[in-house]
Amino acid sequence: MSIQVRHIHKAFGSFTALGDVSLDVPSGELVALLGPSGCGKTTLLRIIAGLETADRGSVLLDGEDSSDTHVRERQVGFVFQHYALFRHMTVFENVAFGLRVKPRRQRPSDAQIARKVGELLDLVQLGWLADRYPAQLSGGQRQRIALARALAVEPRVLLLDEPFGALDAKVRKELRRWLRRLHDELHITSVFVTHDQEEALEVADRVVLMDHGRIEQVGTPTEVYERPATPFVFSFLGAVNRFAGHVDGAHLRVGEQALPLGAGTLAQGAEAQGFARPHELAVATQAVAGGVPATVGRVLSFGVASRVELQGVDGQPYEVELTRDRAEALALQAGQAVWLVPQRLSVFERPGSAPAPALAQAA
Repeated sequence: MSIQVRHIHKAFGSFTALGDVSLDVPSGELVALLGPSGCGKTTLLRIIAGLETADRGSVLLDGEDSSDTHVRERQVGFVFQHYALFRHMTVFENVAFGLRVKPRRQRPSDAQIARKVGELLDLVQLGWLADRYPAQLSGGQRQRIALARALAVEPRVLLLDEPFGALDAKVRKELRRWLRRLHDELHITSVFVTHDQEEALEVADRVVLMDHGRIEQVGTPTEVYERPATPFVFSFLGAVNRFAGHVDGAHLRVGEQALPLGAGTLAQGAEAQGFARPHELAVATQAVAGGVPATVGRVLSFGVASRVELQGVDGQPYEVELTRDRAEALALQAGQAVWLVPQRLSVFERPGSAPAPALAQAA
């Protein structure tokens, strides 16, 4: 089932949680809402579920306006961050709960419920825990039971709010891979909220980047990582190095240094900022055109890669990722003066910046 969100606005007092948000989720897709705390992603998820009401805008499920439809009638499965399992019920009864509370005419028989619950417990690979209580389970097991309970009512849409947020890093990694495999098997339209960029990039078909109640970019994991549309997306996804300066002809002037801009249509003299991933910076031990001076702080080597932490002359921190062989060849030492040369630089004009006549004459 497809989901269409149209011009949703939601405010809590003077705080705007969502400002004119629109989004399309095709049927069968697994979409991640990604962003920092307070960006509006959970509010959007709750509005889709019917747990929250928008001030303006509409939610369409399979093309039908469901904005005024009660949460029970939307056929949405919701998985909370902290499981929300009933502590006094066994695993079996937790999963069966949604089936038992259906209206009498829609309620399956006890035999049908037993069969359905058994199938779901096998699906989440926890059939052997049917008679246990939530307190006897690990965090990862509880989350899988919460997911089985959400699937029991055969929802048209599955919504997950930080589903792995309460788990340790190793369990999170195992469960998100498991969720991806489960989705590939069920193909149910799913939207999950996370602030973990690695989680979103690894699990989702598409990622929705949000900030301050607005959508910054929507795309596949490769698209949003390799071709960020805004400085926020660049900064939020993965480690990044930032070079602040102004446009000077075909260069970004950073202090006394000039970095090539590449293709672009930035206004002459405008304030701008360039971004480069750690693996997009080269290190030179001699002064070189198109580079900026820096001082080596630490060299950390793990496996086949080495990470070099540096500091610019203005105190700006930098991080470079090198192959182990390249790092050993350079023989970098703490305190050593080097030059950083961007192999690829993505430059954005700062919002509201205006060309300054004095800067335009600096060439």
